[in-house]
Amino acid sequence: MNKTSSVSVCRIVAVLALSILSIAGVAGLSGCSGDQAAPNSTFVLLDGSKQTTADLKGKVTLVNFWATSCVTCVAEMPKVISTYNKYKSQGYDTLAVAMSYDPPSYVVNYTETRKLPFKVAIDNTGAVAKAWGDVQLTPTTYLVNKRGEIVKQYVGEPDFVALHKLIEKLLAET
Repeated sequence: MNKTSSVSVCRIVAVLALSILSIAGVAGLSGCSGDQAAPNSTFVLLDGSKQTTADLKGKVTLVNFWATSCVTCVAEMPKVISTYNKYKSQGYDTLAVAMSYDPPSYVVNYTETRKLPFKVAIDNTGAVAKAWGDVQLTPTTYLVNKRGEIVKQYVGEPDFVALHKLIEKLLAET
């Protein structure tokens, strides 16, 4: 392959990658001008109480869209729990948002049997996933800073070592 062909292939791959990211909803939430405010949402927690996006302010929060039928979600959950336990005393929180297609009884059973230590919401109408960039792929995870701004989005399992470094950086901010 010559240099011109190689450059063309790289451009095609870059365009495809951007297209995939756009389909995944990244384009709707990321911008070149810095962090974007987390969308206004109301999360209905398993106990029936409600939490809003405004309630996230003041803490570094991981908002994790997941499903009990998602193999990657289930595989990453012990690391999500471990991350929560590691940083919760430092102003870190986790909010797991079950997708609308996930039967509530499955979500409750999973939450109870795995003893999830953080808040779990059920997005039974799909409105929360829609507001957060039309989330359709799970897991999709957002890291929100203390000001309520989305700092990072992950589609698929995050690199937890890098995630921990970012959490530590955000926790150190005033």
